[in-house]
Amino acid sequence: MNPSPDLIPMLKQLRLSGVLDSIEQRNRQALEGKVSYMDFLALILQDEVARRSQKRFALAMRRANFRSHKTLEDFDYSFISSMNRALIPELASCRFMEEKVCVLLVGPCGTGKSHLAQAIGHAAVRAGYDVLFSTADRMLTQLHAARATNSYDRQLAKLANVDLLIIDDF
Repeated sequence: MNPSPDLIPMLKQLRLSGVLDSIEQRNRQALEGKVSYMDFLALILQDEVARRSQKRFALAMRRANFRSHKTLEDFDYSFISSMNRALIPELASCRFMEEKVCVLLVGPCGTGKSHLAQAIGHAAVRAGYDVLFSTADRMLTQLHAARATNSYDRQLAKLANVDLLIIDDF
């Protein structure tokens, strides 16, 4: 069953073209399960909201510029015995951002600081915050290059306007 030809331009005009991805399956479910019109509409709109939410999350993850997909679920706590494990979920809650407190992760090379920083950044993206991950070297190189192109103020404002700026290898 293809959607009515009249429906496609209207959905596109309303910027609901994602509905086209699920309407056939939802229509089949509605016919088999005798779903009411209101429930059918609710299902279609839930699909669209979920699709947009996923798209927004994927864009935020791309903009965050993480080196890899690191989460707290992947973190090996046994690697560092001296770490205060209760502090990690506290950082992942992003309360430090609401309180406007800086966090500095310090330790020897190879102890998981970058993984932890990216995992906290990932949690912040999931919580709806705007995150940017960069190495200190890359960030300073970009700022130096921005001076040459007369876009230093814009580049600096970009860094200042993110909710969470993660500077790795400082």
